[in-house]
Amino acid sequence: MGHNCKIDGVEGVQVFRGVVLQVLAWGWCGCNTYLVYGNDFPGPDGGLLGEVEAAEAALRDAAERGLAGAAGRQGADEATLRDYFTAVIEADQKIEPRDWMPEAYRKTLIRQIAQHAHSEIIGMQPEGNWITRAPSLKRKAILLAKVQDEAGHGLYLYAAAETLGVSRDELVQMLLEGRQKYSSIFNYPTLTWADVGAIGWLVDGAAIVNQVPLCRCSYGPYARAMIRICKEESFHQRQGYEILHTLSHGTPAQKAMAQDAIDRWWYPSLAMFGPPDTASTHSEQSMAWKIKRFSNDELRQRFVDMCVQQAEILGLTLPDPDLRWNEQRQAYDYTQPDYDELMRVIKGDGPCNRQRIEHRRRAHREGAWVREAAAAYAAKDRVRQEAAA
Repeated sequence: MGHNCKIDGVEGVQVFRGVVLQVLAWGWCGCNTYLVYGNDFPGPDGGLLGEVEAAEAALRDAAERGLAGAAGRQGADEATLRDYFTAVIEADQKIEPRDWMPEAYRKTLIRQIAQHAHSEIIGMQPEGNWITRAPSLKRKAILLAKVQDEAGHGLYLYAAAETLGVSRDELVQMLLEGRQKYSSIFNYPTLTWADVGAIGWLVDGAAIVNQVPLCRCSYGPYARAMIRICKEESFHQRQGYEILHTLSHGTPAQKAMAQDAIDRWWYPSLAMFGPPDTASTHSEQSMAWKIKRFSNDELRQRFVDMCVQQAEILGLTLPDPDLRWNEQRQAYDYTQPDYDELMRVIKGDGPCNRQRIEHRRRAHREGAWVREAAAAYAAKDRVRQEAAA
């Protein structure tokens, strides 16, 4: 589909992020990573990136349609406000920050968006650990761009949470004190460079499957943030897939390293979708409010179905001897992850729980002077603007 080139060690080329994105998107190298996640292997509901574009169009359409009246924004009685809220949800439109919403809806969103934001920030650590040890300058540039994106995603999400009446400082403090969670997947170590590829393909791939439906979330600020995040996550997933493709088509030792990473990350990635539907405490209400669109098990099944064919292209084996196509269900049967292990890790008994949160606490302490300086500058600038007005 394009020019053949070496994956690493391209001489005389300055690797800017835009060029890297083009290479990964259009497949100028031997590995055509443009055809990943829904472009060459359509999922049950079509390509995921196509769904993001459709969600973005739906957001614009909802804004143009609107609902008659402004009952959701004015001082009406609670019954009227609740009816308006229900009408907005049923019409597949968006609740905005100034609209009335049930307190339980607001708290659910704060919990979910905060956990998502914390996961983006904590999630910088496993791969950031490999920035100084990346095998080439090109790999380092790509990984730096990816980790920088994760920081940006955290900021988008904290900003979305703040529209619900909670401050960023409150959310960060709750994370540092252990009163809010982040995704358990980041409590596993990255032992080799192949782990960076496995995180990109499996962890970011699972995140995309989980997050694309959130582009249609009923809360406007969250849905809009997710559209941008999902587009950037597609770059991350392709980066990981391309790393694994290079390793799996390299030396026997490199292929073995890639297979080892897949063996260790497969089941934790399946667990990212949460407990099974029968044990999920939040899914039913979140789906009724259209915060979520699909159940945990539906999303997990979709992820498995998409990964099987991609693993075949990599020449790697998913570590599940019971993985097989079910003609009746038109989906793959697979072994469930260890949900007891998931709960242990969530409760703090994972391989890297203490390390991850202590690193975040230390970074927060050491960055205090930057926050104070920024606040002081903003205060002085505000005084100058008021004086000039």
